[in-house]
Amino acid sequence: MADISFSVKAYRENPTKTVVKARTFQMIIDEPADLGGTNDGANPVEYLLAALSGCLNVMCHVVARELNINLRGLEIELAGRLNPDKLFGKETSDRAGYKEIDVVINPDTDADRATLEKWLEVVESRCPVSDNLNNPTPVHIKLK
Repeated sequence: MADISFSVKAYRENPTKTVVKARTFQMIIDEPADLGGTNDGANPVEYLLAALSGCLNVMCHVVARELNINLRGLEIELAGRLNPDKLFGKETSDRAGYKEIDVVINPDTDADRATLEKWLEVVESRCPVSDNLNNPTPVHIKLK
């Protein structure tokens, strides 16, 4: 299959609030009040966790179908830890992004542990968002 492209367009509503359009959908990105925002939406790093959870959900179901695993339900918990000092221009040796992201996947299924471990390995290897987080992806930011 040939490459496919995805794109979004965004504009600022105020210094912390961004309105993003993806196809016919709109997302509001904002910071919580304690980080200077108006708390009108999830913040960018929360959207990153949401994107990972959404991608994992899709892949969990695709791979389960391929392996004949009956998923009656699925819960995904994600947590990331970062130091906001760099974001606010403070001196730090920490990177700006997450230091790590922990994901716990709880499938409701009768599949045995060995089958689920294989399933999870395949899911992680094929999840595009997980791949982008685990491997360097060139990002080109330029002025128009």
